[in-house]
Amino acid sequence: MSPTRKILATAVLLGAAQAMALPMAAEAAEGKVCKLEISGNDLIQYDKKELKVAGDCTEVELTLKHVGKLPVASMGHNWVLTRTADVTAVANDGLAAGQKNDYVKPGDERVIAHTKLIGGGESTTIKFSTSLLKKGESYTYVCTFPGHSALMRGQLIFG
Repeated sequence: MSPTRKILATAVLLGAAQAMALPMAAEAAEGKVCKLEISGNDLIQYDKKELKVAGDCTEVELTLKHVGKLPVASMGHNWVLTRTADVTAVANDGLAAGQKNDYVKPGDERVIAHTKLIGGGESTTIKFSTSLLKKGESYTYVCTFPGHSALMRGQLIFG
C-alpha cells in the first residue's frame, strides 16, 4: 500500500471511530435518566410502597398518575420526596402552605423533589437530579394533601 493510501485509510478509520464515539460521549455527558411511575386513587392509596433508583442514574423522571375520578379540591394527590427524618415536618408545613402551593411549603429545603397537585384522570411528570440523594440514606415519599400523609407514603431506595 502506498504511503498516500495508508494516510487516507488511517484518516477514514479515525473519522469512523470519532463518529462512533460522539453519541457515547454525549450520552455520558447527559447521564442516565431513570423513569419511574406511581399512581394514586380515590381510596387515598399509592399503588407502590417502594420505588428503586439504580446507583448509576444521574436523573430521575417520575410520573404521577391520579387514576381516580374525584377532583383536585376534594381528592388531590401529589408526590413529595424528603429524607425520612423530615417527612412529618414537611407534611405538616405543607398543610399550612395550602392548595395554592400544592401543599408544599415554598422554598422548603427539606423537600428534595415534588410534583404539582393533580385530580382524578390527571398526570404530571417531574425530573430531579440524583446528586440530591446519598446511597444508604433513608428517603420517604408522601402525599401532602390534607389527611393523606398517614396512608399515602412509601420508601425511595437509591443505590
